[in-house]
Amino acid sequence: MTILVALLFAVVSVASHANTDNKNPEDVNYHLPCTDYNPQRTAFFGDTHVHTKYSLDASTQDTRTTPAQAYQFAKGEKIGVQPFDSDGKPTRFQQLSRPLDFAMVTDHAELLGEVHMCNTPGAEGYSSWQCWGYRTFPRAAFFLFNATATRGIRLGMCGDDGELCRESGMAPWTEMIEAAELAYDRSENCDFSSFIAYEWTGTSDNVANLHRNVIFRNAEIPRLPISFIDGMAAELLWDNLDTQCINGGKGCDVVVIPHNSNLSDGQMFTTTRRGRQINAEDASQTARFETLAEVMQHKGSSECFFGAGPSEDELCDFEQLPYDKFSGKFSSWAKEAPSADDGYLREVLRDGLREQQRIGVNPFKWGFIGSTDTHLGLPGAVEEKNFLGHGGAGTPAEAGVVSLPDDLEFNPGGLAVLYAEQNTRDSLFAAMKRREAYGTSGPRMAVRFFGGWDYPNDLCSSTDFVQQGYEDGVPMGGDLPARKATPDATSAPRFAVQAMQDPGITGEPGTPLQRIQIIKGWVDSQGQSQEAVYDVAGDANNGATVDLSSCKTSGKGFQNLCTVWQDPSFDNQQNAYYYARVVENPSCRWSQYICSANKVNCANPDTIPAGLEACCSDDHRPTIQERAWTSPIWYTADPQ
Repeated sequence: MTILVALLFAVVSVASHANTDNKNPEDVNYHLPCTDYNPQRTAFFGDTHVHTKYSLDASTQDTRTTPAQAYQFAKGEKIGVQPFDSDGKPTRFQQLSRPLDFAMVTDHAELLGEVHMCNTPGAEGYSSWQCWGYRTFPRAAFFLFNATATRGIRLGMCGDDGELCRESGMAPWTEMIEAAELAYDRSENCDFSSFIAYEWTGTSDNVANLHRNVIFRNAEIPRLPISFIDGMAAELLWDNLDTQCINGGKGCDVVVIPHNSNLSDGQMFTTTRRGRQINAEDASQTARFETLAEVMQHKGSSECFFGAGPSEDELCDFEQLPYDKFSGKFSSWAKEAPSADDGYLREVLRDGLREQQRIGVNPFKWGFIGSTDTHLGLPGAVEEKNFLGHGGAGTPAEAGVVSLPDDLEFNPGGLAVLYAEQNTRDSLFAAMKRREAYGTSGPRMAVRFFGGWDYPNDLCSSTDFVQQGYEDGVPMGGDLPARKATPDATSAPRFAVQAMQDPGITGEPGTPLQRIQIIKGWVDSQGQSQEAVYDVAGDANNGATVDLSSCKTSGKGFQNLCTVWQDPSFDNQQNAYYYARVVENPSCRWSQYICSANKVNCANPDTIPAGLEACCSDDHRPTIQERAWTSPIWYTADPQ
């Protein structure tokens, strides 16, 4: 069953705009033609992972931000967040220095009704002991409610069959839909796109992360979000989406985005289903839904593991958490250090190549994006120097207390970047489907990455770099088809990559670029994972530094970098993937900005105020090298 949500489209005057793509204002795809349309596609920056007051782990730390307020924030408005004073007024405020182009609220489907029930006087179940505990002891309720949902069951106040809580979830789900519809700019200005979305919060028996964000193309959607309680496996989510969305024949379409696999204990991406190895049909279903993966967010980077394992890439030592699953955050007995096989994307990409060899289909062929996973309703709040926390610590901030606003191991998260012809749902959704996307750790670098066979060495000096990139090859996220080998070196593919420094804002430019790398992954003839990291542009030894006492940066860097690179170890019989990583010069991490502003000098204990002892912790990382990761390009060998 689906709902056709046609709410308040009167904000766009049909009478004054006769030339529309969809003339019926009640059509879910209704939109005036955009004034800015770029056939060679524009990079649009957004956030695909946002929690508001309807998520249990946000509400139990007193987040009061509504879905509508989250969209207002994404569009540039200032909003207030906890802690709140005795009159209910916020004591902290946040505002983006630059609005986002798109965003989506992704509150947890699980416990959506329970949270609403326990916060709504007069609702059936409001007076239950569970809801009383939720309101009286929110931290304890956080663990109780989550523990029940993790087992795929409902709390007692939901009734014997859980129907009370399912129906209670209709009110917040409707509010999420209405907020997305109202935030979407359907005028010719095309300033902002919002999507109806939610989070499917799957969790393993040992509390490892299986979470996925579910993003709908338009307002043709299932009656209620499909939750982990409705089916406790990712394949059951896909099956339910096929049944309730894709096969409805009414225009419903969806993308599913796995997120921060660094906390999945290796269980986010599996090659088994129902106790057997996946077959080609299974792999095709996975690949059809999961076209993107979250490479960076508030809870760390999932690109690659640094330590014992196949990688010797020093830049993998970036925003890694000291535990491998959620339970490691909350319990010392469950805390285990991460390892190379815990679900880091680079290794799983190679698992996909193995499956392609075995069954002919690659189930793990994703593009990369970043996002925040904010639990304060602050999409796109990724600036290191203005970080208020995202609520990953799970406990509310305290008024009048000097401290770091979030746990030391967390970070502001990243941004999702989509290449689309225009800023509309249809165009952005198509970019998600074809994987023409990249993720950043926060900055807004502009990055292009193309793969082909005949790009000239001087392509970077050409005024039609992008046009040639498309015409003579494929963009990031694409498949580079094999061609017949020739005796000379030109039989190897060539990759054109271009990056421009984040322009920043007036009077405050972004950090210069340091270098561009291309990462290649493949599986050798013995079935072993292999990788190579190539510095292809810039200078890793440019001497750039940052003064930790003032956070002032110095040293050489680049506003722009561009090169055409050819794989020196290409084997035309070997499937492989390639992606680009763009790295900035060092700058202060969010925690160091706070330590520096409070004039902490770790050599002098008298300068360390109570609450900021973490500034001098062995775990404190004072600097960061922000970066961007393009979606991979895949080379598939021509079968002999």
